[in-house]
Amino acid sequence: MRVAMIGTGYVGLVSGACFADFGHVVTCVDKDASKIDRLKKGEIPIFEPGLDALVAQNVEAGRLAFTTEAKDAIASADAVFIAVGTPSRRGDGHADLSYVYAAAKEIAELMDGFTVVVTKSTVPVGTGDEVEAIIRETNPDADFAVVSNPEFLREGAAIKDFKIPDRVVVGTDSERAREVMRELYRPLFLNETPILFTSRRTSELIKYAANAFLAVKITFINEMADLCEAVGANVQEVSRGIGLDGRIGRKFLNAGPGYGGSCFPKDTLALTKTANDAGCPVRIVDTVVEVNAARKRAMADKVIKAMGGDVKGKTIGVLGLAFKPNTDDMRDAPSLDIIPALTEAGATVRAYDPESMHEAEKLLSGLDYAESAYAAIDGADAMVIITEWDQFRALDLDRVKTSLKSDIVVDLRNIYSPEDMAKRGFTYISVGRP
Repeated sequence: MRVAMIGTGYVGLVSGACFADFGHVVTCVDKDASKIDRLKKGEIPIFEPGLDALVAQNVEAGRLAFTTEAKDAIASADAVFIAVGTPSRRGDGHADLSYVYAAAKEIAELMDGFTVVVTKSTVPVGTGDEVEAIIRETNPDADFAVVSNPEFLREGAAIKDFKIPDRVVVGTDSERAREVMRELYRPLFLNETPILFTSRRTSELIKYAANAFLAVKITFINEMADLCEAVGANVQEVSRGIGLDGRIGRKFLNAGPGYGGSCFPKDTLALTKTANDAGCPVRIVDTVVEVNAARKRAMADKVIKAMGGDVKGKTIGVLGLAFKPNTDDMRDAPSLDIIPALTEAGATVRAYDPESMHEAEKLLSGLDYAESAYAAIDGADAMVIITEWDQFRALDLDRVKTSLKSDIVVDLRNIYSPEDMAKRGFTYISVGRP
């Protein structure tokens, strides 16, 4: 089948490359000429493990192409995916749908024959109705169906999530559109992937509900971590004890500095706004948004307390800046709250991240960037782990000991053993563990 992917951001690029790898012919369209030029040269604008090779293979095979000109790509497409950004709108927290609506208008002007228009972007309930209205108004004679097909991609594992998903959700009442979507995802039938067909509005809500539930789970275990510290319990053992319950499950029960990234902060906020507008507030999610924001700020206080309550004139070596490992995404990363609070308190921060420092430089000022983990902590008064990159999990602790000016290690991801760190003579502070 022929696919046009509007938008070459994280979702559009990964989805386009994976559809091409399924055997479909995909053209990715973006108005950013510099980005398209980079992609044509084989330069991938985001960090995602395996994506560079996947793109190169499918470009070479003639199944994947990039362009700024949407006309031919849309006119020849069986399905056109809208995969543009939907950032939180300043002032009210609603998702900014201006890019989605602009894409819908352009698709309406260029489509030729029956076309399935698929919203891959994360959008509030009812957006598909508006997309349909825009297309109908722009091109009254158009033969089309609007489908909701939300993405469930984890940064750092996106290719696997696309090719071996837990489920595929498709929202449409059109049988013709269902047949097109079945054909697009037919390669997944070998894995017996569940494909859930729903109404369009239900599909749109599933995406927000899924991310909000995971955010609730993360925030719950973070609050349990605080309680564990207060009563002398171990949050990792609590997490294991409840996670073995099949009704709860083990995933997303790792205590830390709070959730971030491109999805959870934006989607929880958008869900609360949608719910409030509908006169049906989701108070649990409202609270999660507030608690998560406060937690990030509290992590800076945790570091300052570990350093005797005063960091003025002291140097702190920070390991990890991205919101999670295996990505360069800095959106709503905990480091964006923690590091400014430390520098405002008078500390000098020297930081290292394997992939995200080029992005961090755009968002964080007043700190130094190091070339390695050991360079970041050399001569520092404390080492603080914010992101759990694999290379931080097996540091040479003897070298860490000699590099640091003091013995203070604040591990906000619980990647080391308190007992082992104590034996090595560190003053070790973790999250929710004695």
